[in-house]
Amino acid sequence: MPIIQITLIAGRSDEQKAAMYKEVTEAVHRTLGTPRENVRIMINEIPPQHFAVAGVAKAGPSS
Repeated sequence: MPIIQITLIAGRSDEQKAAMYKEVTEAVHRTLGTPRENVRIMINEIPPQHFAVAGVAKAGPSS
């Protein structure tokens, strides 16, 4: 039973995440042969102000 963990910057809609669940499930099913019902997906959503690239937060006073 594959367990997939995905970390995203918060802000995507429930519809976008639902579409991602389907696409990731299909990719795991296709490449590993895992039954779709055995694929588990967890999303960790990070607030933009808690994610930085090159020392600059994606959101906050300086963005």
